[in-house]
Amino acid sequence: MEPPISFDGANSGFQAGIVNGSVHTEFHHHAAPDPLSLLPFATHAPFNSYNHQHEPTCLPDTRVDLLQEIYDWADGKDGQDGRSIFWLNGLAGTGKSTISRTVALRYNEQKRLGASFFFSKGGGDVSNAGKFFTSLALQLTFSVPSLRQYICEAVTKRSDIASLSLSEQWRQLVLISLSNLQSESYQSYILVVDALDECENDEDLQTILQLLAEARSLKTVRLQVFLTSRPEIPIRYSMHNILQAEHQDLVLHNVPLTVVNNDISLFLKYNLGTIRQEWSLEAGWPGEVVLRQLVLHACGLFIWAATACRFIREGKRFAHRRLDTILEGSSSAVTEPEKHLNEIYLAVLKHSISSEYLDEEKEEVCYMLKHTLGSIVVLLSPLSTSSLSRLLHLPKEYLGRTFQDLYAILDIPDDPTRPLRLHHPSFRDFLLNKDRCGEFWVDKKEAHQILAAGCIQLMSQTLKKDICEMHAPGSQTSEVESSWIEKCLPPEVQYACLYWVQHLQRGGSQVHSGDDAHRFLQAHLLHWLEALGWMGKTSEGIQAILSFEAHVPVNESPNLHEFIHDAKRFALYNRPVIEQAPLQLYCSALVFAPEKSIVRRQFEKYIPPWIQMKTKMQENWNAALQTLEGHQGWVNSVAFSPDGKQVASGSGDMTVRLWDAATGVALQTLEGHSTWVRSVAFSPDGKQVASGSGDKTVRLWDAATGAALRTLEGHSDWFVSVAFSPDSRLEQSLFVSNDWVIEGKEKTLWLPPEYRPTSMAVWNRIIVLGLSSGKIIIFGFKEGLKLLL
Repeated sequence: MEPPISFDGANSGFQAGIVNGSVHTEFHHHAAPDPLSLLPFATHAPFNSYNHQHEPTCLPDTRVDLLQEIYDWADGKDGQDGRSIFWLNGLAGTGKSTISRTVALRYNEQKRLGASFFFSKGGGDVSNAGKFFTSLALQLTFSVPSLRQYICEAVTKRSDIASLSLSEQWRQLVLISLSNLQSESYQSYILVVDALDECENDEDLQTILQLLAEARSLKTVRLQVFLTSRPEIPIRYSMHNILQAEHQDLVLHNVPLTVVNNDISLFLKYNLGTIRQEWSLEAGWPGEVVLRQLVLHACGLFIWAATACRFIREGKRFAHRRLDTILEGSSSAVTEPEKHLNEIYLAVLKHSISSEYLDEEKEEVCYMLKHTLGSIVVLLSPLSTSSLSRLLHLPKEYLGRTFQDLYAILDIPDDPTRPLRLHHPSFRDFLLNKDRCGEFWVDKKEAHQILAAGCIQLMSQTLKKDICEMHAPGSQTSEVESSWIEKCLPPEVQYACLYWVQHLQRGGSQVHSGDDAHRFLQAHLLHWLEALGWMGKTSEGIQAILSFEAHVPVNESPNLHEFIHDAKRFALYNRPVIEQAPLQLYCSALVFAPEKSIVRRQFEKYIPPWIQMKTKMQENWNAALQTLEGHQGWVNSVAFSPDGKQVASGSGDMTVRLWDAATGVALQTLEGHSTWVRSVAFSPDGKQVASGSGDKTVRLWDAATGAALRTLEGHSDWFVSVAFSPDSRLEQSLFVSNDWVIEGKEKTLWLPPEYRPTSMAVWNRIIVLGLSSGKIIIFGFKEGLKLLL
C-alpha cells in the first residue's frame, strides 16, 4: 500500500490509500470538543458533592427563627429587595456550614440554587480561589440550562479564560452570561458560599466579595449570594466597603443562648437516640439529667455536641463508658466555649492511647499521633491514607492503626484512595496551640519541615525523564488524557511537586549548598519541570523557583544561589514550550540555552544524540527575562505597577492587558476603547490603571478586579501619554495629546508644531517630550499647572 493521503478539518478527517490499484477511502467525523471541558472544576466544592454526602443539615425544629430570616431574604419577603448578599458570620463551631447545607438543599429542591462552593483550609482546590468562578459557572449551566449557550460562547471567545484574573472570569463567565438571558418571567437564583474565611489569600477573598457585590447590577435575573464566614478582619473590611443597603448581616454567636441551647438539646437527643437504637441500650438512655449536663458543656458550640456524639458512637458497646469519659473530663464551671472544646478534643486524643500500654509505648503512640495529625493539619491539599503513607514514608497499615480511634475528629473514608479530612477546622486551631492541647501540641514549623523532607525524598525516588512514557519529543500536553497523567503522576507525587518549596519556607529552616534540596535540583530540576508541564502547573513551578531563590542566603551559599538563579532564567525563557511540550526540556530548552548556563552544563547529557550542534550559542543569558505574548496588534505603551508586581500594556488591538511581572502570566484583559490604546499608567497607590486612546478618551480601571471605573470624554485629540497626580486623583492628573498638555479635562499648555512629541513620559509632575528633531524637552509643573521650565 502506498503512503496514505490525509486531510484533517476542524471536525472531520479524510484518508485515502491505494491497495492493489484500487482507491480506498475513509471518512471520519469527530465531534467538536465541548468548550466547557476547558473550565477547571473543584469537585469537592458543591454542597452535594461526594465528600459532603454524609455531612448534616439542620434537624427539624432547630434553627427555626434563624432559617426563616434567611428564607425571607431569599424569597424577597423581608422588604429589603435590594440586598443581594446575606452574610452569616459566627465563631468557630457555631454551626455555619450546617446552616449553609440546609439553605443549599432547600433551594436546590426548589430549582433555585444556582451554585454552591464550600471552602476548606488545606482542602486543595477548595482552599483557594483558583477554581471558584469556573466551578460556579459550570454549576450554573446545569441549574440554568439556557445559560449554557452564553458560557460556551465566553469560553470559545477566550479559551484561556481559566488562567485570567478572577474579575475576568466572573464578568465573562457569570455576569455577562446572565445579562444575556432573555426570559419572560423574572428569575431568582441563589449562590451559597460557605467558609469564605478559609480561602487562603486575603486579597483573593476581598476581590471575591467586591465582585459578588456586582450581582446587584443584573437586570434580567436576580442573583443573590448567601455567604458564611468567621468575622475575620479582611472580610469585615470588605463588607464595610459594600454599601450597607446592599447586604444583610446576621451574627450567629449573638443569637440568644437559650435558643441555641434548645437547638443543641434537640441535636443531642436525636443523635444519642440513634446510638441507643444501634446498640440496644436501655430505654431512656442517657436521661434528661445527663442531657442537660451535655448541653451546658457544649457552651453554645454545635461542633462540641457533634464531636461528643461521634466519640460516643465509635465506642460501640462501650458507649456508656465514653459518655462517662466526656462528663468526667468536662467542667460545668468553665464558661468559655473554647475551653469546653479543648476538653472534648483532649478526651478523644487521650482515649486513643490505651491505658494498658507501657510508658515508653505510650510515648511512641503519642509521638506518632503528633507526627501524623500534625502532617494532616498543615497539608496544603488533602491526601488519602495511601498517599499520606507514601509522603511520610510510613506503612499504610501503621497509619490505619494510628487513626482507628480518631473517627470523632477525622473523616476517614472506607475507600483508602479518597482524602482524609478534619471534621471541623477548629481541631487544627486546637492542635497548633500549645496552651490549649498540652502534650499533643504540634510544632507547626517542625510539621512543615517533615513534609518538605518527605516531598523531596518522594520526588527523588519517583521523577524521571519522560515519566508519562510519551517517547516522541514533540508530544503535546493537549493530546494526553488527564487519567494517564494521574496514573503516571499519582496524587502524592503531584502534591510533592507543587508544595515542597512552600513547606520548606513555612518550616523556617534555611537552605544551603549541598543539602537535600540542592542535591534534588542538581539531579531532577528538568524532571520536576517536566512533571509540572504535564500537570499544567508550569507557572506555579516558576513561582516556586522565585520563592526558593529569595530563601537562599547569597553569601553563605553562593553555588546554590547561582544555580537557582540560572534555573529561574531557564524556566522563564522556556515557559511557553514547557506548557505545550514538556519533553522539549531535553531538546530545545537545552540546545538553545547559553553556553555558560549552569543548567545546560549540568544536564547536557540529556541532549539527544540526533541533535548535532554546529554553531555555538551565546555565552550568557541576555537582558530579556521573558516575552509576554497575547496582544493582536502593536504594543504602544507599557508600565510597571509601583510595587513592581504587575505590568500593564496598551495595544493597537484596543485592549489593555495586565500581567504578573514575576511569572509572565496574563492576569486580565481590559476592553472598552474603540480604537488603539496609546498610553497606560498605574496610579501611585497601584490600585488603578489609566489608559489613553485614539478614541479621544481616558479610561480608569480597577487594577485588582479590572472593573471600568470612569471614562473622561470630550477631548478633541488622541492621547500620547497619561500620568496620575501624586495623590492618585484623576482630576489633577496630567495628559499629553498631540498638541496639548491637559490637567484633568482642562487644556492648559499648547505645544507648537516643532514641540509636538513623537514619544514622551510623564512622572509625578514632570513631563519629558522626545521630539523628531532629536531634542528632549523637560517641563516641571506644580499643582494647578504652574510651569517650571
